[in-house]
Amino acid sequence: MTLSLSRTCVSHCKYCAFQTHQPHLHTPEEVLALLDGASRRSVKELLVLTGDDPGHHPGVVARLRELGFDDFVAYVVWCCEQALDRGLLPHTNLGAVTREELARLREVTASQGLMVESVRDDLVAHQGSPTKDPELRLQTIRWAGELRIPFTSGILMGIGETPSDRVDALRALAEIHAEHGHLQEVILQNFVPHRKYYGEEPAEIATDAAERFWRTGLRDVPIAGVPAWATPVTLDDIKSVIATARELMPDVGIQVPPNLSEFWPELVAAGATDLGGLSANGDHISPEHPFPSPHQVRKRLAEDGVALTERLCVYGKYLDPEWVEQHVLDVVKTKYWSFIPRRGSGRTEAPFSINNDLVGPAVSRAVAGEPLGVEELTAMFASTDAGAVEEMRAGADALRSELAGDVVTFVVNRNINVSNVCVVGCAFCGFGQGKRSPDAYQHDEEEFRSRVRQAVDYGATELCMQSGIHPDWDLDEYLKWLRVAKDEAPQLHLHAYSPMEIAHMQDISGGLGLDEIFARLRDAGLGSTPGTAAEVLHDGVRERISPNKLPVARWVEVIEASHRAGLRSTSTVMFGHIEEPWELAEHLRVVRELQERTGGITEFVPLSFIPFMTLLGRTHGVEEISREENLKHTAVFRLALGRSIRNVQASWVKMGLDAATEALRWGVNDLGGTLMEESISRLAGSYHGVKLDPPELIAAAHRAGRPAAERSTLYDVLRSYPVGGAAREAVA
Repeated sequence: MTLSLSRTCVSHCKYCAFQTHQPHLHTPEEVLALLDGASRRSVKELLVLTGDDPGHHPGVVARLRELGFDDFVAYVVWCCEQALDRGLLPHTNLGAVTREELARLREVTASQGLMVESVRDDLVAHQGSPTKDPELRLQTIRWAGELRIPFTSGILMGIGETPSDRVDALRALAEIHAEHGHLQEVILQNFVPHRKYYGEEPAEIATDAAERFWRTGLRDVPIAGVPAWATPVTLDDIKSVIATARELMPDVGIQVPPNLSEFWPELVAAGATDLGGLSANGDHISPEHPFPSPHQVRKRLAEDGVALTERLCVYGKYLDPEWVEQHVLDVVKTKYWSFIPRRGSGRTEAPFSINNDLVGPAVSRAVAGEPLGVEELTAMFASTDAGAVEEMRAGADALRSELAGDVVTFVVNRNINVSNVCVVGCAFCGFGQGKRSPDAYQHDEEEFRSRVRQAVDYGATELCMQSGIHPDWDLDEYLKWLRVAKDEAPQLHLHAYSPMEIAHMQDISGGLGLDEIFARLRDAGLGSTPGTAAEVLHDGVRERISPNKLPVARWVEVIEASHRAGLRSTSTVMFGHIEEPWELAEHLRVVRELQERTGGITEFVPLSFIPFMTLLGRTHGVEEISREENLKHTAVFRLALGRSIRNVQASWVKMGLDAATEALRWGVNDLGGTLMEESISRLAGSYHGVKLDPPELIAAAHRAGRPAAERSTLYDVLRSYPVGGAAREAVA
């Protein structure tokens, strides 16, 4: 939400319709009304815009004194405090200010900003504008770096500068950033001419335009004449500047305003990484150019296979006491804790202090097969010490070697998701659709049989079947698909139906117990149960990411019933989203104790969260877990399970084949399946493909210096592929 606190400005920039040289100041009542409205709309950022140095005007000074403020910055500080009280994070852009004023604002802001615009000091557009002196603005940006303020800057193109001037401005910003590291993003903004708004309020025009555009999708922008001092800016010009900015500042976000160019999707394709704040009350600088709504942007980007993810006004890497005042961080922790990157110590307060000294002894105990406590596991998940991580890797690799040997296994299988209609509504899922969604589908029997035949022709030994929770299916429907698959290909092992699906079958069965449900499924052809729908086996996490999902106790109950029926199962974890290290520790305790009771789990499958096309990813700021963290977590999973579960799998569809190959050094002995058709990860935004052929999996094992073997679902070796040797059929 944008607050144009004062449009009074000391400068006379010729392209600006925002400025006024009359006294202008929103009253506290107006400020509070805007903040309360923003809070009701779940707005996260308050953008405070002002003219340059409003306090120079005697009329503004007089109004400030009437309100009890010593100067203009004191009033801005009050506004920011009110925003923080309502859970909004302030980002201020007050123009060129002093170092002392920056420091005062730092106490109540999450981030600040100032466009350098240009490093030319002779532009006609800046005549009569003392605060547009390039050195003054660059000095303000340097001071912000010295004060460790997360900062946004940028350039304005088309105001009389040349292409080389744009490069010079970016180079000046890059030099300052290289010294202080505080630029989180640079805005590459093209000048758009617009009329003057004499006697009108740009904020009202902007709000009306935004509401109309968000409601109707129709844009009605009046055409204004291009002034003589302006220079043309082509689409190729902006693409060139994007490339230069990325080269000079590879660690800085590149923002392009999507309301100032209808070609913004092309600019994203050219390397822009950010679309700025899609302000609910419009662009107060260019009020007749409303931002598209998040829905409009998301829909348009999806056409290009690009996901829209929400962020805070302060980038995640700066969410640290070194950069942001503690009481501002407290608002983030209370309201937006999922946006805080995992840095090894967790993003919320642990129920105990994390002791990194526990890691070494814990690794030794794990290799010996001893169960680890929650504090030990938490320390391992949280550790970022390179020596400790290598110790965990070596320990996990040793445990893998002892339990599973050096052979890398895989299964030739096919996934079939019979329907994506689902009523659960998990925030982490991009697969499930409402019954009336245009993207909803349900295969008919002919299509299903065709896919089963394709699996047989491919050489698959396993068919993996999972779907959404369809509101119209009864128990007979679930049994039907097993019978059809067995009728079409009786030789295939059917690995089907998640615990969530089975719990749903029981709910709609008219009172049958789980033992009877599994008896009927087994008679229809079920061979084993996927241990999916586990996510994180901690009810607090489950309530946050999918309150309609079955609770932990019911998940355990279903898996135990599967084992009682003589049906083995896998077990999974979905990590790398909003879970905390100690919550993962609880997941592993539940899985290990279940396995020690039943012995029915064939393998443990870590599944790293894919955020791109999911509600959880785009509204909680969850980024894809790094390769390094993924591998470390894999090692900890192996160590935590000890000798209870022999096989640990790397999901190439989640982490990519290269990372999965590296995971063979981190406790992994299995590369999963060929899949043929993978929908759940793909629709969440995975970019690692949906199918791998057996030679690719064999080659991955051989690159790691390990022999490979095709296995059955239950880990019988079917064919062996020694390094440098010919394939061998297993002897019956």
